[in-house]
Amino acid sequence: MNSRQPIPVVVLAGFLGSGKTTVLNHLLGNRGGTRIGVVVNDFGAIEIDAMSVAGQVGDSMVSLGGGCLCCAVDGSELDAYLEKLAAPAHRIDVIVIEASGLAEPQEMVRMLMASENPDIRYGGMVQVVDAAEFDATRARHPETDRHLAVADLVVLNKTDRVDSAERARIEARLAELCGPGTPVVGAEHGRIDPELLFDRRPWTETRGQLSFEDLLAQDQEPEHDHGHDCGHDGGHGRCSHAHAAYESTEFVSEQALSPRRFIDFLDRRPAGLYRIKGFVYFGVPGHEERYEVHAVGRFLRFAPQPWGRGEARLTQLVLIGSGTDGAGLLAELEACREPAPREARPESMWGVLRYVARPAADRARAEAEPAEVEPAEAEPF
Repeated sequence: MNSRQPIPVVVLAGFLGSGKTTVLNHLLGNRGGTRIGVVVNDFGAIEIDAMSVAGQVGDSMVSLGGGCLCCAVDGSELDAYLEKLAAPAHRIDVIVIEASGLAEPQEMVRMLMASENPDIRYGGMVQVVDAAEFDATRARHPETDRHLAVADLVVLNKTDRVDSAERARIEARLAELCGPGTPVVGAEHGRIDPELLFDRRPWTETRGQLSFEDLLAQDQEPEHDHGHDCGHDGGHGRCSHAHAAYESTEFVSEQALSPRRFIDFLDRRPAGLYRIKGFVYFGVPGHEERYEVHAVGRFLRFAPQPWGRGEARLTQLVLIGSGTDGAGLLAELEACREPAPREARPESMWGVLRYVARPAADRARAEAEPAEVEPAEAEPF
């Protein structure tokens, strides 16, 4: 039986020239010890350690485990590529799909949400926007507005090419076009903190030769030598995203949380709160498991997991954002504490369970029988 946790799959979308590949290369160069699998431009899949330099592998022919994938990916093939990347032999931690500049990312999201593969899970959609070409892109591609409406996180790239007044105008327009509360992260040259999308592991693995990241670090060090230790590079003491001012707030509670109050907190989370990760203990009868919580922008997902033998029943959360009130967030979370979880009724968990992915067998039964709740309501994003 496979005891591994499903691998999150993040969709990176945006029109041609917005800077998707630049964002992707930055993520690869600052991934710590995280092993990233990539599906690029609907063409192929690759385990990143096989690359020598980010961006140097051709779109139409890439390597995976010694073989070549030369065929263009379509909807029917995406699952096959993800299945290969999710194989235990590759030890992938996260998969990033760089969608074609002319793709319909919401279709890719639907495929991921409906996937029967237990080894992967949808991890959110990130839309990259070119600040300097914002109006021109919307004029050429009216579907931009539709893509923004379903994005979980928006990266406003190339902010160095517009002045502060123009940036403010674009951000105000994005607030109208995006879903309520969708965060907008400003970036120059695609530099965003990878922690906004996935966890970076300690950079400790050695293979007796220079790894992909060793080579990339050597190539980039002079350009990104900011001369300070930020603690975000897997122990190397140097930060290549010092321009980004993100705050991290940690919350730990030995007392259970009220599922209703916690969901209310999540529903009201500020737009500057880009990422929430950790585990929550509700302690409601019939739901005593720990619930992993993962939020990227608007995207939210819970995954119930058994407690380890002797593991303390705790809620442990990390909240990452910009311009957020850390003390205020902690006060709101403190107000979610529940002194008597055993007295809570089972229906108090309904809000949480709406964000738990249903097993494939349950989905099959739901499709075979009339359902009172539409799938979109049962698995929101």
